[in-house]
Amino acid sequence: MPEVPKVVVIGAGIVGTSLADELTARGCTDVTVLDRGPLFATGGSTSHAPGLVFQTNSSKTMTAFARYTVEKFAALHHPDGWAFNPVGGLEVATTPERWADLHRKAGWAAAWGIEGRLLDPADCVRLHPLLDRDQILGGFHTPAVGLAKAVRAAEAQARQAISRGATFRPHTEVLDIVHSGGRVTGVRTQAGVVDADVVVCAAGFWGAELAKRVGLVVPLVPMAHQYARTGRIEPLVGRNTELAEAGLPILRHQDQDLYFREHVDRIGIGSYSHQPMPVDLANLLADTAGEPMPSMLPFTEDDFAPAWQAARTLLPALGDSKVEEAFNGIFSFTPDGFSIMGEHRDLHGFWVAEAVWVTHSAGVAKATAEWILDGAPQVDVHECDLYRFEDVARSPRFIMQTSTQAFVEVYDIIHPYQFRSALRGLRTSPFYARQQELGAFFYEGGGWERPAWYEANAAVAQQLFDDGLACPPRDDWSARYWSPISIAEAHLTRERVAMYDMTPLTRYEVAGPGAAAFLQRMTTNNVDKSVGSVSYTLLLDETGGIRSDITAARLAEQRYQVAVNSPLDYDWLARHAPDDVTIRDITGATCCIGVWGPLARDMVQPLCPDDLSNEAFKYFRAKQTHLDAIPVTMLRVSYVGELGWEIYTSAEYGAALWDLLYAAGQAHGVVPAGRIAFNSLRVEKGYRLWGTDITTEHQPAAAGLEFAVRTGKDFVGKQALGAAPRTLLRSIVFDDAAAVALGKEAVYADGGCVGYTTSAAYSTTVGRTIAYAWLPARVAIGDTVVVDYRGTRHTAVVHGDPVVDPQMTRIRR
Repeated sequence: MPEVPKVVVIGAGIVGTSLADELTARGCTDVTVLDRGPLFATGGSTSHAPGLVFQTNSSKTMTAFARYTVEKFAALHHPDGWAFNPVGGLEVATTPERWADLHRKAGWAAAWGIEGRLLDPADCVRLHPLLDRDQILGGFHTPAVGLAKAVRAAEAQARQAISRGATFRPHTEVLDIVHSGGRVTGVRTQAGVVDADVVVCAAGFWGAELAKRVGLVVPLVPMAHQYARTGRIEPLVGRNTELAEAGLPILRHQDQDLYFREHVDRIGIGSYSHQPMPVDLANLLADTAGEPMPSMLPFTEDDFAPAWQAARTLLPALGDSKVEEAFNGIFSFTPDGFSIMGEHRDLHGFWVAEAVWVTHSAGVAKATAEWILDGAPQVDVHECDLYRFEDVARSPRFIMQTSTQAFVEVYDIIHPYQFRSALRGLRTSPFYARQQELGAFFYEGGGWERPAWYEANAAVAQQLFDDGLACPPRDDWSARYWSPISIAEAHLTRERVAMYDMTPLTRYEVAGPGAAAFLQRMTTNNVDKSVGSVSYTLLLDETGGIRSDITAARLAEQRYQVAVNSPLDYDWLARHAPDDVTIRDITGATCCIGVWGPLARDMVQPLCPDDLSNEAFKYFRAKQTHLDAIPVTMLRVSYVGELGWEIYTSAEYGAALWDLLYAAGQAHGVVPAGRIAFNSLRVEKGYRLWGTDITTEHQPAAAGLEFAVRTGKDFVGKQALGAAPRTLLRSIVFDDAAAVALGKEAVYADGGCVGYTTSAAYSTTVGRTIAYAWLPARVAIGDTVVVDYRGTRHTAVVHGDPVVDPQMTRIRR
């Protein structure tokens, strides 16, 4: 690709125009934007978007996108008036559950750098006089929130791009993508081919259909969403000018799936309270042929009736007014609620920026422009990456089922450990039947069923509690999807031995004559060691940010087993692999049991013909051997910080391996243990979880992982390393034994918010909750910080890593 590429953007909605502006502002001025509709009300979602730009989100990334969108839109100029009106936002609670959740949201705002404050009912009414004070318990006000005139914002950005050399062509439908030799060369329109080095699909809800033409699955579903405007509301008469249009804060009544905004002296009401209405684009193309606004469908009045009643209850001023204008507008929904960004792995130069609402549009465009031109965005975008989805999540049924559920839950209070109930049981390890017999409660991740705890351990847990093992009480929120049994499972791992299902840990076989050299170039640590070695190492991007942390076990001169975190690792490695290296996902064909605890060797040695002593089988080594008659690969590694192994075998031996180990462990008090205990133990040991504790926004030194970097060799991202980190990932230990955290809580020191937690877990070893927190480098070990858990403040002390067994004696015995 040329240093300054020729770019074609498909779609002149809010994303396409924002992207053209961002690209041209960075010196990439040969940009052509094509749209099938007129400029700039093109007929897509931008043309009818209600324009609410709320910033606070549980995702740091999505919050950053929204914050940048507000900043950029606030500076735009349009001859017809404002592009952004910072009226502020007010979210009200009518239930205790919502009021508690607004405290959680206030914590996110503080952690992500958004100004906000919690209000009592009287203050809410002072801000928004139409509210019925008796209906609400309180609210959360964010003053920087505002209304975007999406079409004006699109046009203003387009004009800026045009002034730098960009071209916009309306009424130009892209019929096909032109490519040669695995690289984009342009797009075909009815007027001919437009040449390009880069093509970006920003076609909105049409994008998934367009991407299919180049063999790409973009998991989104177009959904109809109801929006209505009332007649004149008497208290608003004379309050707003036609030009200003609104002065009251945007109002969200999430307990009833509603939002409200002013239209001079009328109220606009958006509703998510109706049943999902997925849109069949094949029919849409036929049904709306010739329509000026195909994204606006007829209003379904019966679906709106409950919403109208709830609106009148909250805002009595609606009184006897009626809905005078209404439509069902089409927006894109995805299986996980995040946007979809990235480059086609098999067709270089073809990019997507889809499922993007006005709220996040400029932020997504900025990140996409950086990604295209600089090789990596400044903001971590793994939650939005095109290749984050497992194969099962790319099936039509999965996309439809989960995207419609995302619509239902758009305003719901979602617990961090609340997993979907539909489409479960799709990926199970060979141990699944045994786990069910033992009463496993399952979490879900990547389509896998993962035991969280086992009811079979209830009796031994109760005995431990009766004998004095601490089990502090929990509030209702933190007690959901959790069991005190997990405390016993963690304790028994430290005191005896436990079995963990590690099958969902994604693993690849990296093989070929160039395997060692390839992994040396891609990773930070030395992996070109003897056969039988295991290396913990990092994958960095070009900015030195951590793309993943992995382990690489060298099982033969030209073959490695590499344990990774997500499909994004395959994508990254596959893009860089030379012709003499093959990468194969072996996860589903294999299985793994982690056997850990001080009695692990006593339990496993009688089954193995090889010497498993510390002298013969050292830490971070691998051995291919047998347990009884079962061929296994044993890796002496431990994510829980105890003696033991990850024991791998082919899937057909899985059930037999479980039975063999479980039977052998009975004499040693073995228990099956789940994800909650696993998480607790790894937090005790200071082990990081990629995507939660560390992302591409963090370099190794800041994350406490500089030990995995060998600067004496070359690797991707090396040149970007070196600056002293301004923030550090620290362990903090709470003072109160009953204090709890679940992650993403704001952390305070010196009178203000200084950081946020990532992972958190109750430690049975120290009898306190331990959390990781990103904190300024000036916050030292031994300092006291304050953590806000849903409105309750808890003190904690910054602790050195790891909190438990810092000398690593337990793991090396």
